[in-house]
Amino acid sequence: MKKTALLLSAFVVLYSSCKKDDSSNCKTDTASVAGSYKITSMKYKQTPSSTEIDFLAALDDCEKDDVTILNANGTFSVQDAGTACVPTTAYSSTWSLSGNTITIDGEAGTVESFDCNLLIISGSNLFTAGDKMTVTYDKQ
Repeated sequence: MKKTALLLSAFVVLYSSCKKDDSSNCKTDTASVAGSYKITSMKYKQTPSSTEIDFLAALDDCEKDDVTILNANGTFSVQDAGTACVPTTAYSSTWSLSGNTITIDGEAGTVESFDCNLLIISGSNLFTAGDKMTVTYDKQ
């Protein structure tokens, strides 16, 4: 679960310096993606042909309100916000962005979409070969 949370948190990275009302000027680069995010959707498919599962519903309430902070210097942190988890789910590590590949805490994912408000990241082979998790982050 920590690996998934880390991957998802890191994917929140893509939101900092863009104008919220003009996505045509939004760039998918480190400076633009840097910022604070909350997860608004997590969809999981065990196989390409399987039914999509709402993975966000499976998280504890204390995890659903966490904030992921992607710093322009390549560090990131996940902070308990609102309801604190016991033990805490807060942690920190590093992240990077190269093209549409985002790497957080050593785990690579794909930036599917970024409009400076919503960042959509996917990761594969998280729990089993061929699976896919797609996470939507909302910039705070």
